[in-house]
Amino acid sequence: MSDCTFCKIVAGLLPSYRVLEDEHTLAFLNIRPASPGHTLVIPRVHARDVWEISKTSHGEVADMVHRVAAVLKTTLAPEGVNVKHNTGEAAGQDVFHYHVHVVPRWRGDDLRLTWSSPLAPAHELEQVLERVTAGR
Repeated sequence: MSDCTFCKIVAGLLPSYRVLEDEHTLAFLNIRPASPGHTLVIPRVHARDVWEISKTSHGEVADMVHRVAAVLKTTLAPEGVNVKHNTGEAAGQDVFHYHVHVVPRWRGDDLRLTWSSPLAPAHELEQVLERVTAGR
């Protein structure tokens, strides 16, 4: 067993508040919730991040995210939901087992998960697009 907190939760070695689970994924309440019902969805098989997770496992997580969002909508009646993932420390990842946050939202909850950026000039977008498409 690795030192991964989420692998220990999957194995039942650490407690969790399980919302939904199936043979491939586990969804449990975040113990540091951004809002009531904030749920984490993880693959049962360890993958560090979006660059490491298999296409199949990523699809299984996406399916569970969809199921969790539906359960939260029915039971907690949020006015919206954020679905968020961070890969790498620079992006805010602090547990290095792939996971997706499903965060119920209500008007006036004052939770800030968005950003406001200036409009990019066309020439900058063209330069980035050129680099990205050249590297495919």
